[in-house]
Amino acid sequence: MASPSDHKATIIDGKAIAQTIRNEIAAEVCHLSQKYGKVPGLAVVIVGCRKDSQSYVSMKRKACAEVGIRSFDIDLPEQVSEAELVGKVHELNANPDVHGILVQLPLPKHINEENVLTEISIEKDVDGFHPLNIGKLAMKGREPLFLPCTPKGCIELLSRSGIQIKGKKAVVVGRSNIVGLPVSLLLLKADATVTIVHSHSHDPESVIREADIIIAAAGQAMMIKGSWIKPGAAVIDVGTNAIDDPSKKSGYRLVGDVHFQEACKVAGCITPVPGGVGPMTVAMLLKNTLEGAKRVIEH
Repeated sequence: MASPSDHKATIIDGKAIAQTIRNEIAAEVCHLSQKYGKVPGLAVVIVGCRKDSQSYVSMKRKACAEVGIRSFDIDLPEQVSEAELVGKVHELNANPDVHGILVQLPLPKHINEENVLTEISIEKDVDGFHPLNIGKLAMKGREPLFLPCTPKGCIELLSRSGIQIKGKKAVVVGRSNIVGLPVSLLLLKADATVTIVHSHSHDPESVIREADIIIAAAGQAMMIKGSWIKPGAAVIDVGTNAIDDPSKKSGYRLVGDVHFQEACKVAGCITPVPGGVGPMTVAMLLKNTLEGAKRVIEH
């Protein structure tokens, strides 16, 4: 019999699962186009020229093109006023060819994020961050129009990998509005017993060690060690942290919030970084846009 040191976790291939989903979306977009002569439209709004935001946005626009979703590109200067940005959002709300509106975060300091996001029509809130969508997500028996993309992607990775959530102990590490909080609400809706660990939690290690499912979204490079993981647990690593690596041309490499090499020796299955949750976030954005379009076009 193999000794425990030979154990190797199953790698959850987020890239492959996301591609399957994109193929499903492309087929549905094609059907809409043939039957109704209309395709889903996604407006991506970017303010200023942050390098990371620009690369995310170009990735999203490219993904739209791949599945046949029409992309509306709104590039605004760093010094745009909040009122002008809100005016642009209102314009997109009124445009019947736009079914989804995404405002790339973070916004420049002089703009109040909440004021802008609240102005996005709830029917077009494909990021799922409108307070009404989050509020419905938090309430039993209510269904939001859209689920936030990264949390939705995490749950999809678990379900498409055949991992049962119902009745399981899930620990979410991190409590951000974008991932930690909504993913914990989704796990609760799926009947898991949910614990959230954050920067003020005492002894996070002992809490995490109890988990059948770990969602790591703390933004701390390799914080979760192999010894913190229950044997056989499912690990979804949302973290994307750049650490110095002189051997790389860029001078850095990306790692998750979980120590991948150590975790592989203990976990039942785990997502890699990169190539795990990242591609799923974009796939879920496309799926949300398709769902928003179907509500309008097939109505």
